[in-house]
Amino acid sequence: MSESPSLDAWERSRYARHLLLSEVGEVGQQRLKAASVLCVGAGGLGSPVLLYLAAAGVGRIGIVDFDRVDESNLQRQIIHGSPAVGQLKASSARDRILEINPRCQVDLHPVRLSSANALEIVGSYDVLVDGTDNFPTRYLLNDAAVIANKPLVYGSIHKFEGQVSVFNLERSPHYRDLFPQPPPPGMVPSCAEAGVLGVLPGVVGSIQATEALKIILGAGQTLAGRLLLYDALQMSFQELSYGANPNTPEITELIDYEQFCSSGAAEGFERMSPQAIQEARAGGWRPQLIDVRSPEEAAVDRLDWTDMLIPHTQTAARLGEISRESDVLVYCQGGGRSAEAAATLAEAGWTRVVSMTGGLSRWRSEIETQSESIHEPADPNQTG
Repeated sequence: MSESPSLDAWERSRYARHLLLSEVGEVGQQRLKAASVLCVGAGGLGSPVLLYLAAAGVGRIGIVDFDRVDESNLQRQIIHGSPAVGQLKASSARDRILEINPRCQVDLHPVRLSSANALEIVGSYDVLVDGTDNFPTRYLLNDAAVIANKPLVYGSIHKFEGQVSVFNLERSPHYRDLFPQPPPPGMVPSCAEAGVLGVLPGVVGSIQATEALKIILGAGQTLAGRLLLYDALQMSFQELSYGANPNTPEITELIDYEQFCSSGAAEGFERMSPQAIQEARAGGWRPQLIDVRSPEEAAVDRLDWTDMLIPHTQTAARLGEISRESDVLVYCQGGGRSAEAAATLAEAGWTRVVSMTGGLSRWRSEIETQSESIHEPADPNQTG
């Protein structure tokens, strides 16, 4: 963290309740003012994290998010309002942060975090916060935090349950010590696939914001080496302790995380990103497109060039409906179920099968964003 700047009269009035706390006081508030926090994701978890960090007086906040606000986000992503639908989440979040704290510097990174840009992006921040919703980005962010020696506040949600911990704080255990390998593709559905109680990320994200502030202040006991489990239905908290895993390989470089998190799927089929698929279609590729999600999901949203709907659990029973004469492209919401369906087809003898990496969510965020000629107005008072 940079040298702690002094507080002026406006700040003394605004943060008066902080100044009354012996664990914060003027020195602590100066630390918050000098600190920088990067939040990867401006969705369900990122919303309370960003709101509370800005309100607390963190001087510089970075936001990594390339997605746009969708109507379905508003049930839980409280940093965005109805007028923001269609806007970049990073831009919408910045506008709300500046309403809360006009003196906060907000740096936008409206890109997909990747092995090519992660170290450069995380390098200038003091604390990292994980607001992601997929395993490839989660492992990527963890590894970047370890290489850059940055503390990482982890959070995840699923239906009615959440988890929070702190990784790599003064070389404390990290995500790979707790979860050495990702789950098999499709085993853990995303919120878009399984649903989530709208208030759940508010609780988990608020705890993440608390941990980030404690790290900056050097106050209290963090969740480093502890995994906090929250069950909203039972309204219960549990805590598990964990330590460094001696079998965890040393992290020295960033890898291909899409491949790493898909390694549990059977071989015999290809994985293609939405960008690669779009380019192939522009060149004349016309595969049979199969949506392997549920009928309920397909009724809400589907690619308009979809040929048929076959839920992934029915793939083996409906092989007779699937072409052997053309390439077959399967997609789901996040990429896990399509990998399972593609593996089933490959095992049954199909030789030209492709699974869409990242699924419909990634297609909507990447391909449709590129096709729109939207120019975000520059804010002369903010970076990024």
